[in-house]
Amino acid sequence: MKSLLLLATALGGLALLSPQAALAQDTKITIGTDVDAGTLDPRLTTDTTAYRTVDLIYAGLVTLTPSLEAKPDLAESWESPDPTTYIFHLRKGLKFSDGSPLTADDVVYTFTTITDPKFNAPDRGLYSPITKVEAVDPDTVKFTLNAPYAPLLSYLDKGIVSKAAAESGRDLATNPLGEGPMTLKNWTRGDNIELVANPNYWAGSPKVTDVVVKIVGDNSARAQAFEAGDLDVIQSPLSPNDIKRLEADTRFGNVIEAGLGVTYINFNTKDPLLADAGMRQAFSMLIDQNSIVNDIYQGVDKVATSIILPSSWAFSPDIKQPTFDVAGAVAKFNELGWKDTDGDGILDKDGKKLTVTIATHSEDPNRVQAVELEQAIFQSAGVDAKVQISDWPSFSTNYVMKSEHQIALLGWLNIVDPDRLLFNQLSTGGATNWGGYSNPEVDKLLQLGRSSLDQAARKDAYQKAAKILASDLPYYIISDQGYQLFYKKPFPVDVDVTPRGNFRGLIGMPK
Repeated sequence: MKSLLLLATALGGLALLSPQAALAQDTKITIGTDVDAGTLDPRLTTDTTAYRTVDLIYAGLVTLTPSLEAKPDLAESWESPDPTTYIFHLRKGLKFSDGSPLTADDVVYTFTTITDPKFNAPDRGLYSPITKVEAVDPDTVKFTLNAPYAPLLSYLDKGIVSKAAAESGRDLATNPLGEGPMTLKNWTRGDNIELVANPNYWAGSPKVTDVVVKIVGDNSARAQAFEAGDLDVIQSPLSPNDIKRLEADTRFGNVIEAGLGVTYINFNTKDPLLADAGMRQAFSMLIDQNSIVNDIYQGVDKVATSIILPSSWAFSPDIKQPTFDVAGAVAKFNELGWKDTDGDGILDKDGKKLTVTIATHSEDPNRVQAVELEQAIFQSAGVDAKVQISDWPSFSTNYVMKSEHQIALLGWLNIVDPDRLLFNQLSTGGATNWGGYSNPEVDKLLQLGRSSLDQAARKDAYQKAAKILASDLPYYIISDQGYQLFYKKPFPVDVDVTPRGNFRGLIGMPK
């Protein structure tokens, strides 16, 4: 009888636990994402899955709040005694996840390699104003710049790597050693990345102890896996029908807001057909933004007018790129010598047909649909348009990044400053200038935009550059992306979301 009473008491106690309290004991979450990470070395990331995952494995001198303000992470404080000098004071006793010490030498090594052209870091241009990084003492790092650099703090969330590990030959791309809130447990290529809490993170372990980043390439399949309970969190990119259905489902929490990304056309200006800005203008007039944004994406994004986000302090509604005008495009092609001389419906010049290839990646069905729509519009205007669809690794690494495309549909995220979308991508020789664009006046303005500490001067520089780019059109911005995130309810921690889509707001970061 006593045993039965004790059992009944125990069962009664369990029954009193609320669903939220019971869930709080389960600290594993599974996040669905669209593509696998290309690397887990923070210096070499190019895709969003890699960027978001290394943000858990590593930590930077600073971290960015949802409102994009820099706040201390590995550095507890900093000062700028003059416009070209920054001094960062590291927290005492910092450690990598294996318990080895993290010192100023590791910070120096990280940024020295990033700024070394031989290392070929994709975003090296973001750090090119740095001329010297030196360890003043084990806990103090001094950055010397060649000019004032307004966006510097926005880029210093870059993860710090271990100098000792890297120099000993450890492959940080597949076997990372970080100092962030999580550490790598296992990586099954093409399937999932498993992370566990790092007890050596300076602020302590996060509330979520296990994170699985699950790769589900198809947007709708990812939404279905979420609804079935196989995933706990999904976020952009998502199909519009799925967004509307999930938003109405009371089983799930959501965050839907303006994002920090764009969907755009990348013209390869090195391609003989597209080297003339007039040709790029004509092709841009064949981009049916309204149908892509409001029909295919069903209004989850917004029609863009220029290369600067409307949410940015540098935006001007007076700067406008060309709008959809098939007749105007044909007239422009005719003006440039492309005419249907043989009556077959295809424009030609000097005996050569006007042929072009539009490419995107297979993981996003909306982009595939957009490309197919554009193919039909191009053909209606007398362009022999072909479509090339391939998986993300082939499309990005083996095609666009090698500048082998003509017209590619893709996107940029994490636009925390106008410089983030402009300098690396559109200055001459920029590391991610895959279209080979070069304009000395734009180079001058983009340099001015990043080197001035006066926001009014920066705004003027970026608006002048944007006006040139709206005519030169190395990029045609289709849409300003929205950001959507859905999570199961109840969730084990408070959700603190950033429009950058980083995962730290999902793991219950220690305060």
